[in-house]
Amino acid sequence: MSAAVRTLTAWLVAWACACSAGMAMAQRADPASDAPEARIHPATMLRDAPASYSEALAHWRDADDVNAWIGARFEYDMARALRLSETERERSGRLPIHPPDAFFVAPKGVCVDLSRFAVETLRRIDPESKPSYLMIEFAPASVHGQVLRRHWVARFERDGQFYFFADSKRPGHIAGPYADDSAYIRDYAAYRGREIVAFRDLESTERKTRAQSVKQTRDARP
Repeated sequence: MSAAVRTLTAWLVAWACACSAGMAMAQRADPASDAPEARIHPATMLRDAPASYSEALAHWRDADDVNAWIGARFEYDMARALRLSETERERSGRLPIHPPDAFFVAPKGVCVDLSRFAVETLRRIDPESKPSYLMIEFAPASVHGQVLRRHWVARFERDGQFYFFADSKRPGHIAGPYADDSAYIRDYAAYRGREIVAFRDLESTERKTRAQSVKQTRDARP
């Protein structure tokens, strides 16, 4: 092997290693935030995207259509995330979750806004996919002095398997197929770099709120 070939081979190996390291870093999430990781392309308008929510409902057929729109349009609202933290809820009470039609017009919010948009939209365009919420409870983390613990994603079924999307951490990504929630949770905990202490498949975000209120009342009893 000539010196030139050896040099080229060494360079290619180094380049491949650098690319692999870069990909590993890209897959490693910031555990302190539910905001998306850096995107290759910023949020933008889709070509031939529906002009209104009613038009979207008429043209979209399944989760792939909803997911494509989310990937192009969603923007994370850190200020709202802090206002929805457990710390602020105890001080000021709950904030309303953005309804899907309003979210379509201004697609900026947090995980629960995004998952509500996905679940309620899928229920109207593809109810056979049995869309629901997966509520994830991480070990508590403090961001800017606010305790952040719960995270919401949307779940749907296809060909007897489960898929998860509308995740504020990685908008435009559909995770799956999975045999059950537990398999997804194992992968997601590794991706997020955070311990998941509980998770629950729910039909509504409100159900968890009521259950938590009951739990808090019971915990407050002497």
